[in-house]
Amino acid sequence: MSDLLHFSEHGLQEGALLFMALVYTTRIIWFLRFKAGGDRQAATGAPGTTPMKGAVYSLANIALPWGMESTRRKPLLYAQFVIFHLGVVAAISLSMIIPYADWLLESTILVRCFQAIIGAAFVVGIIRIIRRVGSPYMRAISSPDDYFSLVLLTVWFLSAVLAAPNDATGGEGHLLTFFILTAFFLIYVPFSKISHYLYYPFTRYYLGKTMGYRGVYPVRRG
Repeated sequence: MSDLLHFSEHGLQEGALLFMALVYTTRIIWFLRFKAGGDRQAATGAPGTTPMKGAVYSLANIALPWGMESTRRKPLLYAQFVIFHLGVVAAISLSMIIPYADWLLESTILVRCFQAIIGAAFVVGIIRIIRRVGSPYMRAISSPDDYFSLVLLTVWFLSAVLAAPNDATGGEGHLLTFFILTAFFLIYVPFSKISHYLYYPFTRYYLGKTMGYRGVYPVRRG
């Protein structure tokens, strides 16, 4: 292993992670300064519906595709969403396994599993790029950050597929590309729309608590 690859896998990643943690900690501290508004109306709905039940339902809504009209009517889009985010989790895990637990990748089955999941996410990324560019509705609501983040994530998936075997016998270019892109994302993500996941627990909790108080969440089926 060259000094550059060692630095990319360790020093660069650790520095980028520390930077992201500091930015996120600062954002959360700032976010918590603001208190959610309270309801002025009386509690409504069935007696079994409470603010806490509403909050739990709201937080779990991401795993309930039948609970939203958009995912209920377009299950393929939800499947793409799941595959894409599983790919993100797998690629992040890979960036931790290679430098700190590379012995796990001695298993060919595990390597193939990583490549299959991340490869599927890469295909979904290509589909999403085509959809965002080809749909006039998507273009109308897209910012430069949307295009940049999506293209870069898709390229990152491809680099992760190539890096998964952790084999540098034919050169280190694919590993260097993967870890440099990973470090870039760790620094860039807090300032991009990708950071929406940071606010997800807060917004879903506040929404669910309010809707539970009003008797809307959890949704009751006839």
